[in-house]
Amino acid sequence: MASIQRRAAIRVVHGYRTISHEAAGVLAGLRREGAALTDRAVETLRRQARRRTTIKWRRRLTEPSAATQRAVGVVLPVLEDWVDRGWGSLSYHTTQVLTGHGCFGEYLYRIGKEATTHCHHCGGDRDTAQHTLEECPSWAEERRVLVTEIGEDLSLPAVIKNMVGSERAWNSMASCSQVMRQKEAAERERERVFAPGRIR
Repeated sequence: MASIQRRAAIRVVHGYRTISHEAAGVLAGLRREGAALTDRAVETLRRQARRRTTIKWRRRLTEPSAATQRAVGVVLPVLEDWVDRGWGSLSYHTTQVLTGHGCFGEYLYRIGKEATTHCHHCGGDRDTAQHTLEECPSWAEERRVLVTEIGEDLSLPAVIKNMVGSERAWNSMASCSQVMRQKEAAERERERVFAPGRIR
């Protein structure tokens, strides 16, 4: 146990591994011999471990296979803020908008569930997550909620930056759930009409 405490204490104080147990312990704020690390020392170790893990994670996320993914590319510049924010969790529907994997013509076409990429709601050529978030006139009312909290720039990097900067901006993304539920209902209706004998 003492060797584990010594190694932990040396990490806390950023010392050489040759530092004695006593010197490392007192500098790290260890209590008496055999006692546990102080709260401050534990918190320092936790922060250091988290920083190392984040550095490794960031390195992995910058690899071409990950960095080109819609959500990864926009969260990466604010990764620490995203992870450390003090509010919010993602809903199923918000995740669809952020990743582009959901009830969007382009995605449904790619996975073989649609014959075209066009938007069934406005007739646009490409129904993407960004089209739904920023352009489709069918969702203008829901979009107003976002614009009020986030501003006119609804590009994904701007949305993400605002979400980590403000709990209100984060919560305003709930309007995506309303839109996605409507898009899903419309997709189910299209499936029902075009495949009436299909059992679900």
